[in-house]
Amino acid sequence: MDTASITHVVSAADTARALGSGDLDVLGTPRVLAWCEEATCAALELEPAQTSVGTRVDLEHLAASPVGAEVTATATVVHTDGRLVRFQVAAHDAGGTLLATGEIRRVIVDRERFLARIAPVGD
Repeated sequence: MDTASITHVVSAADTARALGSGDLDVLGTPRVLAWCEEATCAALELEPAQTSVGTRVDLEHLAASPVGAEVTATATVVHTDGRLVRFQVAAHDAGGTLLATGEIRRVIVDRERFLARIAPVGD
């Protein structure tokens, strides 16, 4: 199974208050999700013409993290079916506390074909 981990330090820009998902200065759920998605992208080995797009997220944010905390998000491929890839994701702080857990699904696509299907704004 392919696994990747990324580590970030929580900054003021990562807080629920800054992201508009709450009014506390703790790691916001949108940022936890973004870091978990970053780990899924790092776990994929794609051809240069390929990319992946997120199609489904199930994430449980279990514990708060203050500004200055080191957080590691890990993604492990648990299933593939053609272009569909399912990941188990988790985020932990430096002390090992489980902050979030869930599943993210991504689909591998041809970058140019995908972008060609999207109409420019205003058309």
